[in-house]
Amino acid sequence: KNTFEALQRDGAARVARLATETGVAHLVHLSALGADSASPSQYLRTKAAGEQAVLAVFPTAVILRPSIIFGAEDAFFNRFAAMSQFAPILPVIGAGTRFQPVYVEDVAQAAVLGALGKAEPGIYELGGLEVFSFRKLMEKMLVVIQRRRLILNVPFFAARFMALGFDMMQKLTAGLLQNGIITRDQVKSLGSDNIVGVGAKTLADLNIEPVAMAAVLPDYLWRFRPS
Repeated sequence: KNTFEALQRDGAARVARLATETGVAHLVHLSALGADSASPSQYLRTKAAGEQAVLAVFPTAVILRPSIIFGAEDAFFNRFAAMSQFAPILPVIGAGTRFQPVYVEDVAQAAVLGALGKAEPGIYELGGLEVFSFRKLMEKMLVVIQRRRLILNVPFFAARFMALGFDMMQKLTAGLLQNGIITRDQVKSLGSDNIVGVGAKTLADLNIEPVAMAAVLPDYLWRFRPS
């Protein structure tokens, strides 16, 4: 029941409407970097629709668009580090796609500023200090966890075929078997870079200095080391 439309468009619109009706002074909406009504990805299209719905009834909202968020409980580096424990090959889709990972506490600090009315209304694109390809991010992760793995780039045509199979598995089992590996929509989103756009409002406009990945990753990825 929790479709992209229900959660990211209709849910966001409902929150904004109720916030307006109850006289809430400040509203922060968490979106995603790459949100675009023309995106081939349904996830990113509905993120954009949610932004538009929020601004339609709460025009002074602060909208945050983070890139991949890293931190102690992230679902990105932790996931791939765990995968690297059990296989000599680390498969990635879109190895050349670029990302600008942002530290979770930087995103949280931006949200606090918005909630307290200390941030100008508008859309902020949140990215870290560095831009790396998917492959380079995996290489950096492997250095931290002290493992040597072959990073295998899965071609998009093969990834689409794989994702179709996993999506059909979920559909045919009425959701009993969930596709937690790769979906067709994720493959579409991996086809585009996920970096801050030129001229966009950023963490700098909030006087937040981004924390570098190198300063944080060893703090929580050490547990994936061989020893």
